[in-house]
Amino acid sequence: MKSIHLKGLFFLICISQFGFSQQMPLGFSNSSDNFTAFGGSGFSTRSNPNDAGDTVAQFFNDGSESWQGFKIDLVSPIDLNAQKNITLDFYAFDPNNHAIMVKLENGINPDVQVTVNDSGSGWENGIAFNFANAVLSSDGVTSINASGTYNRLVIFIDGGSTISGTYLIDDINNGTTPTDPNALDVIYSDLVWADEFNTPGLDNAIVGSKWHHQTQIPAGGNWYNGEQQHYTNRKENSFVENGFLNIVAKRETPGFSDQGVTKDYTSARLNSKYAFTYGRVDVRAKLPSGNGTWPAIWTLGKNINEDGGYWDNQGFGTTGWPACGEIDVMEHGLGAVNHTSSALHTPSSSGNTVNYSSQVLSDVATNFHIYSVNWSPDQITFLVDDVAYYTYNPSIKDAATWPFFEDQYLLLNIAMGGASGAIDPNFIESSMVIDYVRVYQNTGLSIPKNNHGNFEVFPNPFSGFLNIKSEVTIDEVQIYSLLGNLVFHKNLPKTAIDISNLNTGMYLLYVYAENTVSIKKIVKQ
Repeated sequence: MKSIHLKGLFFLICISQFGFSQQMPLGFSNSSDNFTAFGGSGFSTRSNPNDAGDTVAQFFNDGSESWQGFKIDLVSPIDLNAQKNITLDFYAFDPNNHAIMVKLENGINPDVQVTVNDSGSGWENGIAFNFANAVLSSDGVTSINASGTYNRLVIFIDGGSTISGTYLIDDINNGTTPTDPNALDVIYSDLVWADEFNTPGLDNAIVGSKWHHQTQIPAGGNWYNGEQQHYTNRKENSFVENGFLNIVAKRETPGFSDQGVTKDYTSARLNSKYAFTYGRVDVRAKLPSGNGTWPAIWTLGKNINEDGGYWDNQGFGTTGWPACGEIDVMEHGLGAVNHTSSALHTPSSSGNTVNYSSQVLSDVATNFHIYSVNWSPDQITFLVDDVAYYTYNPSIKDAATWPFFEDQYLLLNIAMGGASGAIDPNFIESSMVIDYVRVYQNTGLSIPKNNHGNFEVFPNPFSGFLNIKSEVTIDEVQIYSLLGNLVFHKNLPKTAIDISNLNTGMYLLYVYAENTVSIKKIVKQ
């Protein structure tokens, strides 16, 4: 969402430009089992000539270059220490022999490759590439018993020769069992910071406790990406009403002047005065409508050097973007209507970053959805309505790929124009309406300590009974779904409550005692 973030048209075409992260085995019935073709080659999927119900990969070389190939980045690396063999099925339409090379890149050791010749036309199943007898890719000659992990798989067919042809490949396998690449590795359940927006009249005094209005224009008189708005601290652009935060993008007629610059649109950009390392963020929001609106829920490193930002004003601004790291929990407006996306910006990939994913929701401007990120020391997973759909987990975590080991803070804003495209000439105003912002971590207590004692909840995850241990008398227990529906309620509960009838998933447990309430995420398995 920050500088040089130019994903407008790129967003619409990049599915054909970059391979999605996937894991072995690769069977191509999953639409995400896509290779990236390079050097003038082409990749697609099609029906198996021998079985119309089976989807296989089609690789095409036009013969214009000698090294035309295909690559895919794997979310779960290939581990040669556990298994040396990779097998695949290969189909040639012609009777000639073809040299098939499988190369492994982006590993802890140097790139390695194995080449095998097929036996002619039709399917040859289970061709084995034994990396105990590999060669170094650096010279193509030196033999090596390859070891270590690699997260990029590259295939060349007749590499080094200008031979055209179309070939099919299926069932690329290294003997591993597929796992859910978006499974959460850490479940954060203790609410450590939140804003429920229950205080009316979001003005500077109220914002002072939790939020900072970022209004200072960057050097040059414009916000990044060709955006066309002023960010203000006016109530017209941000206010609380009936328990909801409203961030309002407006057309200004005549234009709105600030800092010596006049612009046709205004909006608001809020920085949280809370920063954290690792945890889960849930934001329940309804998005603005209208072409050219670009709402975002995101984070930046607390160390970013950005004049006018809250943490820079506090003396933490020592690092430029993208070295500070950026986590885009939700953006809308970079593609078609209802096309929301999540992304990571790091020194290794920023601006038109390859580290992103998107999905279509049918009703982002008319209904609330919960946009979430689960950030652990090992992976960052994005969720919508508690369903994970994209995980960032680079095999090599260094300053280039993983600046996410220090505090990040939250931003909420609507930009206008820029990478989101042309603004609807009939646009007047539209709002991003936010029900709550919640941050969870694991504090060591099942429910955080309050003035009236500690609460402990166990087991968590649970399957039937949930036990609540308390130093004081519990008045009431409520359980809500993440969508806000009350699913369980009991006054003066016993220490163990039977909630075995709940569906599998995450819930919010509210424990009321002595005029206080403690909130915890619980998981039904």
